[in-house]
Amino acid sequence: MKIGAHFTLAELTDTETGLSNTPGSEHIAALSRLVALVLDPLRSDLGRPVRVTSGFRSPAVNKAVGGAATSQHLRGEAADIKVDGMTTADVARVIHRLRLPVDQCIVERGDSGWVHVSTRLDGKNRGQYLASPKAGQYDPWSP
Repeated sequence: MKIGAHFTLAELTDTETGLSNTPGSEHIAALSRLVALVLDPLRSDLGRPVRVTSGFRSPAVNKAVGGAATSQHLRGEAADIKVDGMTTADVARVIHRLRLPVDQCIVERGDSGWVHVSTRLDGKNRGQYLASPKAGQYDPWSP
């Protein structure tokens, strides 16, 4: 099922844990908003694939991967992404340049990591740009 010009629901719910990861209608609404406002515009601007490494997470999946109890992944409001041939900082800079409505854009684990992007379903985004060099550490980051 396509939920945008460039993304499918399967891409945003895939998990290697072997656990059930079926989103409800409210999660699909949040994922659709994330795709429409952040992921599709990013993909269109870059002209290359944006790979989702983690999107929606059921509580069981979130626990299995060590996600925070308050993770926006649980609500379908977040995705972890990579773009082949680009550093994580460069991806975050493009998100900032495009002024995409993010709640959080986190450069996770430096260039060997991923970019966490989220947008809130209620639209009350904080516009935070952070760096997380290691689990549990979040520092302000400026493009």
